[in-house]
Amino acid sequence: MSASALRAQVSQWGRGCSRTYGWTSYQSLHSSTTCRAASKEHVKVLVLGGGSGGITMSARMKRKVGAENVAVVEPSEMHYYQPIWTLVGAGAKTVESSGRPTASVMPSGVRWIKSKVSEVSPDTNSVRTDCGKEITYEYLIVALGLQLHYERIKGLPEGLDHPKIGSNYSRKTVQKTWKALQDFKEGNAVFSFPNSPVKCPGAPQKIMYLTDAYLRKTGKRSSATITYNTSLPVLFGVKKYADALWEICKARDLNVNLRHNLVEVRPDKQEAVFEHLDKPGETKVFQYEMLHVTPPMGPLDVMKGSPLADGAGWLNLNKETLQHQLYPNVFGIGDCTNLPTPKTAAAVAAQSAVLDRTISRVMEKSQPDKKYNGYTSCPLVTSYNTVILAEFDYNLQPQETFPLDQGKERRVMYHMKADFMPHLYWHGMLRGLWGGPAPYRSVMHLGMK
Repeated sequence: MSASALRAQVSQWGRGCSRTYGWTSYQSLHSSTTCRAASKEHVKVLVLGGGSGGITMSARMKRKVGAENVAVVEPSEMHYYQPIWTLVGAGAKTVESSGRPTASVMPSGVRWIKSKVSEVSPDTNSVRTDCGKEITYEYLIVALGLQLHYERIKGLPEGLDHPKIGSNYSRKTVQKTWKALQDFKEGNAVFSFPNSPVKCPGAPQKIMYLTDAYLRKTGKRSSATITYNTSLPVLFGVKKYADALWEICKARDLNVNLRHNLVEVRPDKQEAVFEHLDKPGETKVFQYEMLHVTPPMGPLDVMKGSPLADGAGWLNLNKETLQHQLYPNVFGIGDCTNLPTPKTAAAVAAQSAVLDRTISRVMEKSQPDKKYNGYTSCPLVTSYNTVILAEFDYNLQPQETFPLDQGKERRVMYHMKADFMPHLYWHGMLRGLWGGPAPYRSVMHLGMK
């Protein structure tokens, strides 16, 4: 069987196969190294992380320098398309549809080092894994993502074992959101946004809109009070979309409290405690029948204090070229970076095209000549069949792709979010073939003012 036929077959199995069988089927397509003892190896391009940014860039680097010259350090045997978890939490998609074996998305021929990064030493161009393996490199791409901190909310880790609490930000807890929504009878549904950077800042309120839609569909909305408590001073960072979302909240009787940060959960009493960030020391207790928690997030421990990190622990990059500020052979992409734009899969796609060009220029001993303008996108799901497609740049100015007003709820945008974008992710972006909509934007707007 050819490699392409094998890919097609396992892709078809993806949703229902056992993880072990799917992984084994792909072993012949690329080399894999499991750490068993301390050892050394050298690679031209080393990629840290096998998430969306890491797999995308390893595919691009394979074409640039050859698969035998690229290695990826990633411990997980499953890869997840996390943007779909918003719909999983509302029962519109299954959690199984969000994941595929890492082996099935790893570019063929690329070395996969199944381990965690324990230390990065850019002064010696080396990385150490948790089992003692040392890897030296010529070029390093950091795509390590971020970590969730459920433990920073008092009572939450144990609270997640109780019913009525869910979180769409974890494979283990997203189905609890759907269960809590199904079990809801009457009372308060409360949604939180933490006082930290988060993946996809629109996601914490998307589940609120879907909850409202579900309760209306099941005839329970009149017995429910829906409240969104956000630590931010705004509902959304871009005024055009924020204005549209405020109108939706008013029309659907959704309560929004700004500058409210979740600090404690009391699951036995079904109470959530929020601090008022503009009034130090003041807290307010919200009773809940359903609670959706967006946990605080931060950089990985291996990044904190690293020479590669800024003062907050994020990868310290030039925001236009994605090259490290101090180490010219180090680059970064995605959630681990200090780029001042929301952390989304759409941002990773746009960054990948710029980073590809930057690395090419550096390898040619030339100056980077392509700039990333902060483009990101957030499909704001407002019901089971409508989406407001927010697209914007570093300056929080709309940068819309389609020749229509994207500040309005549209059914076609929902189908793009739910059906087209996952396909584009698995078959375009992860293969290094999709770098965002920038090349098509001017074409889409031909003849439009």
